[in-house]
Amino acid sequence: MTYVNVRINNNFDVVVKIDKDKYNVGTPVIVQSKDDLEYGVITKIYSKTDKINKSGAYSFLRYANSDDKRIHKKNDVDAQKSFIKCRELISKYGLPMKLINATYTFTRDQLLFKFVSDDRVDFRKLAKDLAKHYHTRIELRQVGVRDKAKEIGGCGQCGRELCCKGFLKEFNSVSINMAKNQNIALNPNKINGICGRLLCCLQYEDSCYKECRKKLPKVGKMVETVIGTGKVLSVDPINMKYKMLNDNNEVVECEVNDSTK
Repeated sequence: MTYVNVRINNNFDVVVKIDKDKYNVGTPVIVQSKDDLEYGVITKIYSKTDKINKSGAYSFLRYANSDDKRIHKKNDVDAQKSFIKCRELISKYGLPMKLINATYTFTRDQLLFKFVSDDRVDFRKLAKDLAKHYHTRIELRQVGVRDKAKEIGGCGQCGRELCCKGFLKEFNSVSINMAKNQNIALNPNKINGICGRLLCCLQYEDSCYKECRKKLPKVGKMVETVIGTGKVLSVDPINMKYKMLNDNNEVVECEVNDSTK
């Protein structure tokens, strides 16, 4: 028995367990939730040492056959048509919302539209028109700007695929203190992603910087070192060094081991 990560409609990820051996990354599968079937692709095979979020919301049903692939392709084409139709209706009603995407469940029991908006939107007329036109359950889901970036994708400042699109399954809290801890200039162009929020990658090394800073004196503190006494001006956590202003008004660089705590 093995746990695998399945990406549904290139949209969200679920973890399921498989007790068969005919699978690889890229293998299309059909998974089942309480209410619906979904078409997805295996994106990762977990090892026994990996930490896995076993929510149990979805279970493996079967490997996708040729008919499943044909149905999925048709669902994608029809969902794109419904996206255009929904956008026309949004314009007709003058609703303050920007549509991101549209997706059918595999069995077409639900048609989901995701959108972003700065305000709450009364979309009852829109939902009624869509339900009348497509004769299925309609869901209009408002998401945040980070979710929008995850849906659309793109390249980050590093030149690689956006983390949210590539592998992040959930958004953790990112604070401005993370940038400060890493001595990154607080320039919005440097610390914000294409979504306009703080870069998710600021959290990756935050714990390392915090641990390093515990061994460094705080900025503004008076310290005694083997080369004299001085006031700490700045710290370099990665190299475990700091700069201080000594009694002769000279800026000198010291290493942690120079301190005589």
